[in-house]
Amino acid sequence: MGLFTRDIHSMNDLFVHQLKDILYAERRIASTMPAMIDKASSMELKDCLRDHLEQTRTHIARLEQVFQMHGVALSTVKCPAIDGILDEADEISDEVDDKSVLDAAIASSAQAVEHYEITRYGTLIAWAKELGHPDCAALLHETLEEEKSADKKLSTISEERLTHMAA
Repeated sequence: MGLFTRDIHSMNDLFVHQLKDILYAERRIASTMPAMIDKASSMELKDCLRDHLEQTRTHIARLEQVFQMHGVALSTVKCPAIDGILDEADEISDEVDDKSVLDAAIASSAQAVEHYEITRYGTLIAWAKELGHPDCAALLHETLEEEKSADKKLSTISEERLTHMAA
């Protein structure tokens, strides 16, 4: 089944589908982050990932609130995009022996996750506004800003520490 199913006939249907997609993604991310944290050796990277794991749990709670505010039942749809990003991250991290290189790979994988989320949340905010749900848009915007912040922290860690250590 592709992105567009027989159940998507309107912008509202598409909005709900993408809410289900990002909820699946956030839950999958939350379940895989502890392993990433365990594999990381840089304390700065571990702390960044731990902080973002807590934020991810908050993101899930916000999404559940958006479902409620929008008046739809809480459910998910499988997200092949996040599955692919996380599966690739796991494969790469299993192939790297050098701890510094592994940390760089983990940071890069975490940023790929953030970029996916930033894209999804930006779109959901625009659609929520278009559908006349500024309350949903406001909650989604809080999460978007946290995703951008996490991406920036990962960039800083990568640029200042991990890249130099891996080289």
